[in-house]
Amino acid sequence: MMRSSRTRVSLMAFGSLAAGALILSGCSNGGGTAQTADPNEEVTLEMSWWGDDSRAALFGEIIDAFEAEHTNITVTTTPVGAPDDLFNRLATDFGAGGDTAPDVFALGGAKPQEYGSLGALLDLSTVSDYLDTSEYPDFSLTNAVVDDTLYGLPTGGNATAAFVNLDVFEQAGVPVPEAGWTWEDLIEAANTIGSAGLTTDGGQQIYGLDLRIQDIIGTYASQVSEVGMYDWDGQLGVDAEQMAGWYEIEKQLQDGGGLPDASVVTANWQLPPDQQPFTLGQAAITFGYSNLMSAYADAGDVQMMLPPTSTEISGVALLPSAFWAINAATEHPAEAAMLVDWFLHEPSALELILDTRGVPFNPDALAVVEPALDGPSKTAAEYVDVVLEEGVVAPPQPAGGASMNELSQRMESEVLFGRLTPEQAGEQWVSELGAALQ
Repeated sequence: MMRSSRTRVSLMAFGSLAAGALILSGCSNGGGTAQTADPNEEVTLEMSWWGDDSRAALFGEIIDAFEAEHTNITVTTTPVGAPDDLFNRLATDFGAGGDTAPDVFALGGAKPQEYGSLGALLDLSTVSDYLDTSEYPDFSLTNAVVDDTLYGLPTGGNATAAFVNLDVFEQAGVPVPEAGWTWEDLIEAANTIGSAGLTTDGGQQIYGLDLRIQDIIGTYASQVSEVGMYDWDGQLGVDAEQMAGWYEIEKQLQDGGGLPDASVVTANWQLPPDQQPFTLGQAAITFGYSNLMSAYADAGDVQMMLPPTSTEISGVALLPSAFWAINAATEHPAEAAMLVDWFLHEPSALELILDTRGVPFNPDALAVVEPALDGPSKTAAEYVDVVLEEGVVAPPQPAGGASMNELSQRMESEVLFGRLTPEQAGEQWVSELGAALQ
C-alpha cells in the first residue's frame, strides 16, 4: 500500500485506467474462512444507503434485476435521507452486537476505518469467489483497509473542484480565473463580485463565494501541510498556524464582501445541491465534489477548475464517494457479496447508475460507464482526468476524525460571528481534533 500522501497519482488518463498501474495486490490478508453460497437456500438480505427518492427508485430497479437473476434471494431495503441517519443506526446496531444491522450498507468518511477496526465489517477476502477486488487501484481502497485487511469497495470516485459561474463573472466585469490561480486571486474576485450589488433576475443578491467549509477544508490542509490533514499513523498532519490560515482567508472574504452574512453561511452548511445559492445563480464561485456538476450546471455557464492554491500542491485527491460494506455478523456473507458485486460490476446495473455514485475505479466498470457519459457528467469525468495528473494520494481519515466537519463548521461560526480570531480558532481546532484522534 502507498505510504506517502505526496505521491502523485500517475495514471495518464482516467480512460486508460484499464491498462493502468496502481492495482491492488493482496491488501486483504485472507485471514478469514472462505464462504459459499447455496443456490437452493431461501435467503433474505437487508440493504441500506443514504440518498433521495430518485436514488431509492434507481436502486430498487437494480435490486429487482438482481432478484430476477437470483430467484432464491430477496432483498429488503431501508434507505435513509442523510449519511448520519444511517451512521446513527449502525452505531446502535453494532453496539448491540451487529445482529440487527443491515447485511449490506454504504459507508463514508472515517466509518470504514472505525467499523473495520472494531471487527464489525466482513473481511472481503473471505468472499473473493463472489466479489473480485483485485482490479481496484491501490489509492481507491486506502480508506477501507485496516491492518492490511480490506473491508469495503468504493462506489466510484469524486474530487473536490472549484465551480465558476462564467455568466456572473461577465455580469460583474471581472476576469474569469485561470489555471494556477491562488487564494489571493479568489479573495480579490469574490470580494469584487460580492460587493458589487449584483442581483439575479428574481432580485436575489449575488454573492462572490457560496461556501460550505466541509467541501474544501481537506483540500486546503493538503496544500499547506507536508502530509495532509492526517498522516499515515492516524494523527494530525496540520498545525494551528496552518489551520488559522484558512480562517484568515474566510475573514478576508467576510470583510471584503465576498461572503454573505455569517448567518447565511452557517444556514447553508447542510443545504442539498438543488437549494444551494450557487445552483440558483446567486454566487460566482463554489466548491464541491465533481459529481455535482450535473446539479450546478443549472446555474448557467459553469466551468470546473482545480481549486486555488498558494503553494505548489493542488491538494486535490480522487476520493471514493462512498463504500459498500458487509456486516460481519450477516448470516449470508456469500449472498451479500453477490449483491455488492451486482451493484459494482454488473453491466446492466452500471448502465443505470453511471456516475451518480462517482466515476468507477474498476476498469471493467469504467469501460461500461465512460462511453455513456455526456453533458455535465462528461465534464466531470474530464475533470477527474485532470486530478489524476495533478492530484495527491491522501491517507485515510482515522476513526477519531469523524468529528472534523462539525468542528470545522463550529470554528468557522466562531470566527465569522466575531467570537474567536482566526488564530484562536486554529488553536482550538487542532486541540479538539488532536484529542479526538487520541
